[in-house]
Amino acid sequence: MGSEQAYPSPSSSSSSLSSSSSSSSKGHRSSSIGAAVIPIVNRLQDIIAQLGDASTIRLPQVAVVGSQSSGKSSVLEALVGRDFLPRGSDICTRRPLVLQLVHSAPPSEGSSLAAEWGEFLHRPGQRFEDFAEIRREIKIETEREAGTNQGISDKQIRLKIFSPNVLDITLVDLPGITKVPVGNQPSDIEIRIRTMIMSYIKHETCMILAVSPANSDLANSDALQMARIADPNGSRTIGVITKLDIMDRGTDACNFLLGKVIPLRLGYIGVVNRSQMDIIENRSIAEALANEEKFFRSRPVYHSLADRCGIPQLAKKLNQILVQHIRMVLPELKARLNVQMIAVLKELRSYGETIESTEEKRVILLNILTKYCEDFSALVEGKHLEMPTTELSGGSRILHIFQAIFVNRLEEVDPCEDLTDDEIRTAIQNATGTKTALFVPEVPFEVLVRRRIARLLDPSLQCLRFIYDELIKISHTCAVDLPRFPVLNRRLEEVVGKFLRDGVKPAERMIANLIGMEMDYINTSHPRFIGGSKAVEVAMQQLRSLNLTAKNAPKLKDDVDADKLVDKLAATEKGSKSRGFLVKSVVNGVTPDQGTKFLKNNDRPEAQTGNTSGGWGISSLFGGNRNSSQESPLNKPFSEPSLHDRTILLKEPPSTLRPSEERTENETIEIAVTKLLLRSYYDIVRKKIQDAVPKAIMHFLVNHAKRDLLSTFIQKLYREEQFSILLNEREEVAVKRQQTKELFNVLRQAVSALDTLPIDLEDASRGSTSGSEVFTGSTLIPGMSSPVHPTMDADLSSPYIHRYKL
Repeated sequence: MGSEQAYPSPSSSSSSLSSSSSSSSKGHRSSSIGAAVIPIVNRLQDIIAQLGDASTIRLPQVAVVGSQSSGKSSVLEALVGRDFLPRGSDICTRRPLVLQLVHSAPPSEGSSLAAEWGEFLHRPGQRFEDFAEIRREIKIETEREAGTNQGISDKQIRLKIFSPNVLDITLVDLPGITKVPVGNQPSDIEIRIRTMIMSYIKHETCMILAVSPANSDLANSDALQMARIADPNGSRTIGVITKLDIMDRGTDACNFLLGKVIPLRLGYIGVVNRSQMDIIENRSIAEALANEEKFFRSRPVYHSLADRCGIPQLAKKLNQILVQHIRMVLPELKARLNVQMIAVLKELRSYGETIESTEEKRVILLNILTKYCEDFSALVEGKHLEMPTTELSGGSRILHIFQAIFVNRLEEVDPCEDLTDDEIRTAIQNATGTKTALFVPEVPFEVLVRRRIARLLDPSLQCLRFIYDELIKISHTCAVDLPRFPVLNRRLEEVVGKFLRDGVKPAERMIANLIGMEMDYINTSHPRFIGGSKAVEVAMQQLRSLNLTAKNAPKLKDDVDADKLVDKLAATEKGSKSRGFLVKSVVNGVTPDQGTKFLKNNDRPEAQTGNTSGGWGISSLFGGNRNSSQESPLNKPFSEPSLHDRTILLKEPPSTLRPSEERTENETIEIAVTKLLLRSYYDIVRKKIQDAVPKAIMHFLVNHAKRDLLSTFIQKLYREEQFSILLNEREEVAVKRQQTKELFNVLRQAVSALDTLPIDLEDASRGSTSGSEVFTGSTLIPGMSSPVHPTMDADLSSPYIHRYKL
């Protein structure tokens, strides 16, 4: 009697449904939306399946997860109401089976068409009305891809079953989890299966149907363990407890169904599977469902859990939860599809259209050449629309080379850094020849300053080479948009390379001429040149200041540091202008400040102490002045040599003769003044070169390329006989264009399918995320606008529901 009360009859169910008319309207509205969205998702799955592994779009679906022999296949067959899956003692599901259940209208009376049939995606248009044929096709297709060695494959088999006895549900049957390889299975079969299962259930769009047998410890369920990893909150997992009829006597699954062992937010459903004897005896699914109903009626412990027991309750719950899940993810899915379609369209446009006629080739080639030159000029001028923001590029790099590399490096160079004092002294002495000059000669200064100026040629040419390299880089940037025409790309590189090399030659000649002009004429009358007289005057003033600080030192030592003196001279005024060049300013020890002292006829110059043969004083023939009281050896009378006199022998001069290591005060001043003059004139020339070389490079190379590159392209490439050769596409470009076009068509079909959604779906989606919560027994489901209840959101007039309604 308790059984009769716990399981109401159809009439009592109808009366209870009529007593809740306020919620019935909401249930019918949700049912209408569900009837619309699931077929659309099924259609999207068929569309996205065309992409194969290239698809990155995840659609809402229900993945069936369970260990081997947990009853997954029996659950799926019970949902369909037909026996159609391969069975055996070994692993049977070796490829993911995407099962789409489509509720269809029953055929009209007198129609020869079957009420139930199946279709495979790999067999479009072929109806399988015999479900035994469906089983054979699944087996054949599995062995075709995964072989016969009990291995697995991640390639899907897509099966769509049409029946008036099913609700719209999309399920993915995954291989059962196994622990130990058997037979000729791979040794890592468990890892492969778990990896495949996780690739499905890890996505938020996937609902998890975790199947666990009731005759095993639920805490050790492989399905629930994997579901907990992929769905820690349990918000996407529905538990199915199978084989309730073979539990030990005195035990039941109430704690499992109530979620007291392992709670799930979407709850559990308990079912009774067909036994192996039922399968051997070919008992139908209808008989199995009748036995299931009989089992639950005969177990009073399950009477209060009628909404959690039986295949019909599982079908309705899956349908309702999938509808709610689809309603929540569809708006985001549509936005993702639109974004991806725009990206694919942009890629498709980059490959261009197929070119056939000569006129099209003419127009396309001219557009390519014009755009190339426009991009080249825009990159140089800094006006390119796709200018990077993370590094310098184009014209900014050219400016950096001119200013930060070329100009700054020349300013860092000291013209005297590799010129020693001995080299300057040697150059001065070599310029006097066989005489001791009264004036410091100009030749040493000109020789040395020309050598300093000549050093500017190499960095100037190196700067030109840097600019040439930058222009080549810019040309490569412009050619990035030409992957489809390899011949044209190669010819463009050849023409641009030769064009720029031709522009380098006049720039090199101009730079060489600039350096040569400075070397050919040393303009010592330049307004900013310090001049010889001013340099000597400053040097002598510095010398006197040094002598005053020396105090006890009567004279400047021979090892006076000329570099220290030059540093003091460089700090003085450099603006004095001299028409002559470095006159000997100290004659016989008389400086300009001491005035000029004339000698009378009978007067003789006073004897000079020390060696004055350095060239500043007027020396005698032998390098010094002698006292008048001494007689010259030439004035002595000649006498015969005595036998006791020895022959005076001269030491032969060495092959390489250098000045003595000791230097006089005058030589130190000469060296210092020479360095001062070199630095002064070098700075004048350096500033000219810093200004003239960038101008020459810009005129002969950069601006020349901006002006004449397009005309060179027209002359070299724009010829009708070359159109077909230059615009010959690479094979991979044509393949990519075709693949991208197919992807774009698929995405467009998917977006069009989503556009067919009911107008009120958007309102329903907003309502589903309004924060309302519903209950299924003791289980809380957030985000649902209606409770998951066996008497709601289901088509109760369906023959499937009506036939097996408890």
